[in-house]
Formats: sequence, C-alpha cells, structure tokens
Amino acid sequence: MKRILITGGGGFLGSHLSDRLIAEGNEVLCMDNFFTGSRMNIHHLLDHKNFELIRHDVTFPTYVEVDEIYNLACPASPVHYQFDPVQTTKTSVIGAINMLGLAKRLKIKILQASTSEVYGDPEIHPQPESYRGNVNPIGPRACYDEGKRCAETLFFDYHRQHDVKIKVMRIFNTYGPRMNQNDGRVVSNFIVQALKGKDITIYGNGKQTRSFCYVDDLIDGMYRLMNSRDSFTGPVNIGNPGEFTMLELAEKIIDLTGSKSKLVFQPLPQDDPLQRKPIIDMAKNELGWEPKVPLEEGLKKTIAYFETVI
Repeated sequence: MKRILITGGGGFLGSHLSDRLIAEGNEVLCMDNFFTGSRMNIHHLLDHKNFELIRHDVTFPTYVEVDEIYNLACPASPVHYQFDPVQTTKTSVIGAINMLGLAKRLKIKILQASTSEVYGDPEIHPQPESYRGNVNPIGPRACYDEGKRCAETLFFDYHRQHDVKIKVMRIFNTYGPRMNQNDGRVVSNFIVQALKGKDITIYGNGKQTRSFCYVDDLIDGMYRLMNSRDSFTGPVNIGNPGEFTMLELAEKIIDLTGSKSKLVFQPLPQDDPLQRKPIIDMAKNELGWEPKVPLEEGLKKTIAYFETVI
C-alpha cells in the first residue's frame, strides 16, 4: 500500500484517479482548493478508510508524508483559467515548485499533468512529443499554455539538477462523467445544450478538429506512466488519436440525445487551435497503452451522467 498525494484531487480527472488508486489498494491524500473542483466528485469517497481530504491551495507550501505525488492542480478549461489568469500561472509555476520541492525532500516520484496546449495552434499535424509548439506568449490563453510549458521546464530542471524522479504526460481532450457542466469545454457544452434543447454553439466554421479520450482510458495511461521504469520521464502524449470535426461531434451528440437543438455559429476565439491530434507511438511502446473506448460509447456514458445533474 502506498500513500499517494493528488493535487487537484477534487477535480474531474483527480476524482477518477482517486477511484483508481483506491481500487488498487492505496491510500489517497486528496488536496484541492475547490476553485474548479467539486466535493460532489469525491462525495462517495469521503467516508472511505483509505481516503483523506485536505482543503489547500497548491501555491502555498504543504508538508505531508507520502510515497508518490500526482500534480493535477490547475484550472483546465478556458472559461476557468482565463477568469483569473495571474492565479492560473501561479498555480502552474509556483504549484510545480512547491510539489517538486516536496518530492525532492521525500525522495519520491512525481507526475505532472501537462497538456496538449503546450503545442499551441500546431503547425505540425498530428503532434509528436518532439514538436516544440506554436504558442502566443502574450495571448489570452498564454496563462495556461505558458504556465504548463514552464512547469515542464521546472520538472526537467529538478530532474537534472536534483535527481528528482519525474513523469510528464501531455493530456489531450478528455471527457466523461463528473465534467463541470459550466466549464466551457466542447463536449460538456454540446451535451448540456442538447439536453436543454438550446441552440448548440459552434465557434468558427466547425471544421476545426479535436481528439477525444474517454476518462477511464486517460486515467489508465496516467497510472501506467507513474508505474513505468524510472528512466522513462516523458513527456508522453496521452490521448485518443481519433480525429473529429466540431460539426461531427455536434451531430453525433444531437443524434444520441434525440435533441431538436439547432447549430449556431459564432466567431472563433483568439488563438483557438484549428487542429489537435496526438501521435501515441511512445505511449504504445513504453506503456503498452492505447485508448479502448470508442467515442459513441463514451458519449453515451457522459450523456447519462449529465442527465442526472441537469
């Protein structure tokens, strides 16, 4: 049994990771300030003997005794990370420094939940881990994009300078139950609008593409990365290489919900990437991982969840 710290443990991914780690027989110390996370995501775990909750902001130091750290703390949707961009950058950068310092002191492994946003609006498609990205450092998305890029820098510098055992994963679009219905992400937006019978908002012409990974697949990749050989640090893409346009996604959700929603088009936000698709050869070769849940199956499960919360 390991005692494992998850920062951002009350969030969408953090709560599913808590489920997985407890199912594997570990103790989970969940840390969250609940800026975007929710107690409802972990309500079913609050009385579990192997689960402990700390309300704490990762930008302040914390002193705990654990065996591993998953650093997931950071607002991850444009609506939330642009609400307080300075705090978003602090969460990525100061949060990384605090957690890396803890890992250094305890001599333990630490995993960073980075993002495909480090590739920006990519000029190479699909994106391999070797691609250095096309990011606007002064745009409205920079607080998140550059914050995560700086966090990756810190992880590799702590690894080289202090021999900290690190794992860095670049997460591509992920969806599933416990998504925040107001987070502005495309899957939750479309499902909520469809279930409420509202017009479905598509930005741009709807031909921009994304790759959608179901949350169970993503958490499996994260778990495999943490438990891979110490010499494998990443960064590694974890995502579903299936590529869909926004129009295809909207039409599929309308079909699955039986909604009468109409499509409405609005201007594309600044720096919104036109294409996003991972190359996952490294994950296949190093982790024996690839996604298993087809988009339609995952959407059905996600729609069923949103039907219970709307």
